[in-house]
Amino acid sequence: MASASADVQAFSSQMPAKKTLMTRDDALDRLRHIARERAFGRHVGSDRLIQAGLDALIAGVESPSLAMLAGRLRSEEPEAPALFDQVLEELGLLFHPPSDPRAAKWAMAYWIAGQIADGSLDPAVGTHLIWADIAYDLGYPEELEPLVHCAHNLEGWEKSWGVSFEELSSEAIEAAKQFSNARPTAEN
Repeated sequence: MASASADVQAFSSQMPAKKTLMTRDDALDRLRHIARERAFGRHVGSDRLIQAGLDALIAGVESPSLAMLAGRLRSEEPEAPALFDQVLEELGLLFHPPSDPRAAKWAMAYWIAGQIADGSLDPAVGTHLIWADIAYDLGYPEELEPLVHCAHNLEGWEKSWGVSFEELSSEAIEAAKQFSNARPTAEN
């Protein structure tokens, strides 16, 4: 499972660690993103939860529990997940994936593809997550085949192929856009 650990680290590292002040909307977007990450079973360290709380507080987000989250010390990190959930609830940002495991996998696929399409997630990382964490569990459905194909190409790419890594990344972005656009309206 070393690969899964690397996937989580690569996925988590996609969230920018900005040193500049973020806007209130940026902070809320980060909280939403982390909420989905956690809801889809991704590990998010307490340090990230606390930092997101601090960034949101500095950006002007208001919530009764936000200052308590932002002020957690290293020795108090175990309290961060519960406080983070409390903040999400207070802000109306709590996210629950579908209770049906297959529907939850599809929701995660659309979420990851949307991030690839909008440029907030590296195409190689995102397509690998779809391939390794979703397509297998769903029995490699036809709808995910283009993204799985892109994951294989990006993971195995060699200079001798005569196509650049950037071209393969662009193909993955296009595949993610097409997949996202084909989402049934009832699931949006």
